[in-house]
Amino acid sequence: MLTALWILNGVLAVFFLVAGGMKLLRTKEELRASGQGWTDDFRPGSIKGIGVAEVLGALGLILPLATGIAPVLAPLAAAGLAIDMGAATVVHSQRNETMLPTLGLGLATTVSVVLGFIHVL
Repeated sequence: MLTALWILNGVLAVFFLVAGGMKLLRTKEELRASGQGWTDDFRPGSIKGIGVAEVLGALGLILPLATGIAPVLAPLAAAGLAIDMGAATVVHSQRNETMLPTLGLGLATTVSVVLGFIHVL
């Protein structure tokens, strides 16, 4: 199961590093122009905060397991990202946008939580 956890967390970490980094590096207007209409409902500071949370969550999926320092933080990071995806699903639902990507990521992060806790306990 450790192999499955590493693969899942690696894929999730890449996704959240890219998604969070994009929110940190681009302006609200640039994000909107790239098709992320949900940004209309958020202040620029909130969008940057989401980006920070996603980047930190991505690091939290990998670093505790890689270093062996407080490995319980990996499933906790996954839980935080699952909550993030749950909130994103609600936002997309309210805007009548597709929720499939956020639902899929929410499910994947939830699986990471379960596998992570099985590994550390």
